[in-house]
Amino acid sequence: MSGGKRGVSRATTIVDIARAAGVSKSTVSLVLKDSPLVKSATRDRVIRAIDQLGYVYNRSAASLRTARSSFVGMVISDLMNPFFTELAVGIEDGLHNMGFVPILANTNEDVERQTRVLQSLREHGVAGIIMSPARGTDVWSLAETLPRSLPMVLTMRRVEGSSLPYIGPDNRAGAREAVSHLIKLGHRSIAFLGGFGSMTTQKERISGYRDALIAAGLPLTDELICEAMPTRAGGAEAIAAALASPHRPTAAFCYNDIVAMGATRALGLRGIRVGVDFAVIGFDDIVEAEHNAPPLTTVNADTRIMGTRAARSLLGLIDGADPEAMSFIGTTRLVVRESCGAHGRTILKETA
Repeated sequence: MSGGKRGVSRATTIVDIARAAGVSKSTVSLVLKDSPLVKSATRDRVIRAIDQLGYVYNRSAASLRTARSSFVGMVISDLMNPFFTELAVGIEDGLHNMGFVPILANTNEDVERQTRVLQSLREHGVAGIIMSPARGTDVWSLAETLPRSLPMVLTMRRVEGSSLPYIGPDNRAGAREAVSHLIKLGHRSIAFLGGFGSMTTQKERISGYRDALIAAGLPLTDELICEAMPTRAGGAEAIAAALASPHRPTAAFCYNDIVAMGATRALGLRGIRVGVDFAVIGFDDIVEAEHNAPPLTTVNADTRIMGTRAARSLLGLIDGADPEAMSFIGTTRLVVRESCGAHGRTILKETA
């Protein structure tokens, strides 16, 4: 065979490997399938032949050495949101440390697009998938798309009815702490801004919001739960609805930091000083939160650590661990900055 390693690396076939190793095509196939029928000396000879022919860094050769694909699907619902970008970095860090390479896909909150992505990852033989589900994902469509044998971990958003391992923060506890903080500052009319009732994360955060109001003996006012897209534009839309309510709030707990930033800007355009005339708290503690104007009080969810933990849980599934033991709910903590008025005096009055 001429041309050397460089010339044949893309064209090498099982026939070439068999010829170089002095074995049959069927023996090479058995080695590729990690069959116990092949003697160790023969297996080593086949692997050496693949190395010599330039396939050491090919996915097939990697599978020979690990008995599994080195690629993992990383399916993110909205990479335009900095929170999910930070999550993706955490997942990638975890996968890298464990010898896996992520195949990243952004579904843009589109369930149909998500289905196509999952089917493609399955066809490419990934070792497993970590997914933050698109809004509206249901357990039935997920079951139809993926075989039960393919390891999969959900992160940051649950899929109701799914038994798949889930990795995420304690949304209810985080929301409860945030709203309790606003109540301690003297607020009695507090809005919840952003997200939709179809989102499990929103349901969990609203549960914490309600827990805090009930514990303080405050009324639950449906008009102060203002649903909107979890974006800056959604935050502006939600705060406008809250301010138009007859139960005009003096504070808002927001579905996430991006919603809080949109609400903060909208309040500023109305001449309402956030942290002085009106208190705002977000959720996630993305990098931008500290640099918001004013700096945003928010619930820290250890996003990158959650990503790394999701990678560890997926590896556990790949290695045959009990799926029930691979779920993880992380603790949250409130990070107090200027937007809630705790560092000064929040003026409790009707905003203009």
